[in-house]
Amino acid sequence: CICISFRHVSRVFMDCPEPVAALKSIDLDIKYGEFISVTGTSGSGKTTLLNLAAGLDTPTGGDILIDGQCISDLQQDQLTVFRRRQIGMVYQNFNLLDILNIKENITFPLELDGTLADWAYILKLCRMLGIAQKLDALPAQLSGGEQQKAAIARALAGKPAILLAYEPTVSLDGKSGLDVLGLLKSMNQELGQTIMMVTHHPQAAQFADRIVRIEDGRIL
Repeated sequence: CICISFRHVSRVFMDCPEPVAALKSIDLDIKYGEFISVTGTSGSGKTTLLNLAAGLDTPTGGDILIDGQCISDLQQDQLTVFRRRQIGMVYQNFNLLDILNIKENITFPLELDGTLADWAYILKLCRMLGIAQKLDALPAQLSGGEQQKAAIARALAGKPAILLAYEPTVSLDGKSGLDVLGLLKSMNQELGQTIMMVTHHPQAAQFADRIVRIEDGRIL
């Protein structure tokens, strides 16, 4: 069964001196419970692919289906709710709220949705990530690596069916990076999460079930 499907998806950016085709009629199916890595050189289109899967961008052509739902058919408010309930996202810039402590940052998306936090599960995540002692701290009091781990805990806190991760180990040292990748792999196996991870690190890509390589807007 297919969880995420890109059907003849193209994305052309027109707000440049000349149109730039970031993706060129992409076809890609990701199965339920599959862990894929998307790799490619800078400017290859891998970031655009992830943004489209998250509903943060809109294709110029083609359709994107998630759990059978064509997300381009959704209104912006519907898409926001869909994303909050179905998708966990990890991005390079963390997006932690400065005025909330780490515990509040992790549970904030759940509160927006009126969902009770599973604190036993969240504490387990935080211990595995090594930030259980930092829950009362503000983001500014944490290192970049610790903020990245908090962002990962927030993305996983609601046990989303789908996790989209952009360079989840970029701010981490070697051991911490491997710990995070091991955690993602265990979440994939234990919860059956579908994971789509963009990375330029060959070692990180090897944690996935399948590696998809993009060059010049096309899947090789």
